[in-house]
Order: sequence, then structure tokens, then C-alpha cells
Amino acid sequence: MTAPLDTAADRAPETPRVVLITGAARRIGRALALGFAARGWDVAVHYGASREEADEVVAQIAALGRRAVALHAELGDEAQVERLLPACTAAMGRPVCIVNNASRFEEDTARNVGYDLLLKLTAMNLGAPLVLARMLFEATPEAARIDESQRAVVINVLDQKLYNMNPDYLSYTLSKAALQTATVALAQALAPKVRVVGLAPGLTMQSADQTQDGFEAAHRITPLGRASRPEDVVAAALYLADAAGVTGTTLVVDGGQHLVPLPRDVMFLTGA
Repeated sequence: MTAPLDTAADRAPETPRVVLITGAARRIGRALALGFAARGWDVAVHYGASREEADEVVAQIAALGRRAVALHAELGDEAQVERLLPACTAAMGRPVCIVNNASRFEEDTARNVGYDLLLKLTAMNLGAPLVLARMLFEATPEAARIDESQRAVVINVLDQKLYNMNPDYLSYTLSKAALQTATVALAQALAPKVRVVGLAPGLTMQSADQTQDGFEAAHRITPLGRASRPEDVVAAALYLADAAGVTGTTLVVDGGQHLVPLPRDVMFLTGA
């Protein structure tokens, strides 16, 4: 007789698990924090400059009956990043999941690319996830090599444009491409104690320099007639957090946006 599968639904709700989510005070990070809490996780809410919003997310999670703590770190500063996981452990216990959601998104092209922005985005978008993955591996007990229930997972938030390349936002794109490659390399290096997976959303939320009409038009340039929504990204992250047999791969959640080749970033084609 085949043994029953251990699923998230089967796991006792009184057995809390801790997730650390970077950039969890706003936008998709906030949706992820609330989504994990609703599924029964305790959440470490990392923030950079958004302390007030982070405190609001912590309060919302507490209202759901879960524990939460707001943790500050500048992700471009390695010393500050190295303090995140110990601070999370001291407040709520060892995390078994890290969602590397936070990233810096600034515009440059091949015609004006330079060291300053490239290195700044690389430190935040690549360096911080690498350090956090290494620290999660170190914190995960050696018994996890045998006992799957003690294993941990890193979810790196990527971008559908890695599968549908255009030349805009060059430094950002290069940092995410490096993180995609790191996802595979880390999955090999940190197994079996830690799984490492990627999650690549499409256009999900309106940006500051995008009009509502432009956002809605961009959202429709997909085979499904709409790109990813926050709830799609949350559902995918929750699946990956519990998908014990999945590592070293990326789940693209974008309504098929990556299947529609575009010569420019979609924001420039819809009146941003």
C-alpha cells in the first residue's frame, strides 16, 4: 500500500512554520506576507524604508492569528543582510522558507549603463538572496539530509522578461538573469537540506510612472487576456513552499506574457 502524501492541508495547524519575506511591507511582498499568514505561517516582514507599512502588515497578520515581526535591513549592505536571519530566529524561531522578493528596479540601457547602477542593483537583487540562501543552509540542521520534514526552501522572485528578452532596464535584467542562474547553482549546492526555486511573475501591479489606462492595456497583452495578479503570485509561492519534490526550476506565472515577443518593455508600449 502506498503511504499517504504529506500535504500542507494535512499538516497540523498548531505546528507553526516561519517564513522570512524580503520587501514584505508593500505591493507583491505585502500580498505574499498576508497570503502565507492566511495559510498558517508566521511571517518575518522585512522592509527597507517602509517602516509604517511594515508595521501595518504585522498588525494585519496578528489579526489573522499568526505571529509576525518587522525587520529592517538595507539589502545593499551585506552586514545588515547577515543580521536578518538571526533576528528572525530570535523573534519567532528558525525560518524554513525565505522568499527573496525585494528588488531594485531602475531604468538604464546599453547606451548609458555604468558601474554605479549595475553594482548597486547586483548587490541588492543578487547579493542579498545569495547571502540569505547561504545563511538558511547554515541554520538548517544536518538531520535535514535524512529527514525531509526539517528541510528548508528558498524562493527567488524573478521576472518573466528573462524568457522574453528586451533591452530595457538593462542592469535590472542582468541582475535577475544572474539570480536565475544562481537558483540552479544553489539548488545543486545546497541540496538536500535546502530546496531553491524561482518564481517569475509578469506585469502584476501598476508602477509609479504608469497610467491606469496604460497598465490595463499592458495587462491585456497576453494569451490569457490578463497578466499575473497578486493572488496568482501568492498561490504559486505557497505551492513552491510545499512542493517537496521541486528544486532548481522556475515557475513562470504571467498569463502567458512571456509568449508574446515585444521589442521594448511593455511599459513603453502602453504609454508609460
